[in-house]
Amino acid sequence: MTVLHGKTVIVTGAARGLGRAMAAGLARAGANVVGVDLPGQPELDHAAKEIGAAFLPMPANITDARECARIVDAGRARFGAIHALVNNAGVGMQLINPHFASEPTRFWQLTPEQYRNTMENNTTTQFLMARAVAPTMIAQQWGRIINITTSFGTMVMAGFTPYGPSKAAAEATASIMAKDLAGTGVTANVLIPGGPADTRMVTDDRSFPDRTRLVQPAKMVAPLVWLVSDESNGVTGRRFIAQSWDEALPAAAAAAIASGPVAW
Repeated sequence: MTVLHGKTVIVTGAARGLGRAMAAGLARAGANVVGVDLPGQPELDHAAKEIGAAFLPMPANITDARECARIVDAGRARFGAIHALVNNAGVGMQLINPHFASEPTRFWQLTPEQYRNTMENNTTTQFLMARAVAPTMIAQQWGRIINITTSFGTMVMAGFTPYGPSKAAAEATASIMAKDLAGTGVTANVLIPGGPADTRMVTDDRSFPDRTRLVQPAKMVAPLVWLVSDESNGVTGRRFIAQSWDEALPAAAAAAIASGPVAW
């Protein structure tokens, strides 16, 4: 499968979980991938060895706008252009409470630092990376910005501050990006797993004792490949639910069933 031959995609949070699965899937589809994760993550090097020459490992802290610009410059220097951004990096409730689902932490029990850290990593980073790639995409009149958010129910679930609000803000940002980019050839969409995913963000074995029932990271690949491809030209301001994507259908039909407008 080489539907993405010639495309270069930045994937943040690429060392493990959803990001690693998406990076590998994009490479299998023919894309070059700039895989971003925090410095000192051995899993990023493991991903590079697994995926091969199409994967450029890029250790960086994307809460710093200068680092975001460096990622874009490095991707263009290595592969010639940047065609898509997958804003996947983020932190979950497990950093605040490993049993977040069965023993929720109420908002008044959080420290200001916990709130700010989650908002910075889940929302501000998506803005900074999109800000870094948008000018080059607009200049080439083609590009994709794909924000990974979460289910609407999770955004407003009891005990899910600050994770829920951070993802709601990312969702609203994607909607505004789509409007701001109208007519440029660059689209902005949202992709979500469609349920708790089998990643290190789900640590509560009391609420999720059977991990085989979680959404597997590989489910993200088919809708993502379609979104990055030329087949999705003109599709913008939509949110796609990976768990609802039927790979037995033609991609356009699967996209129609598995999507709705971004935000509320």
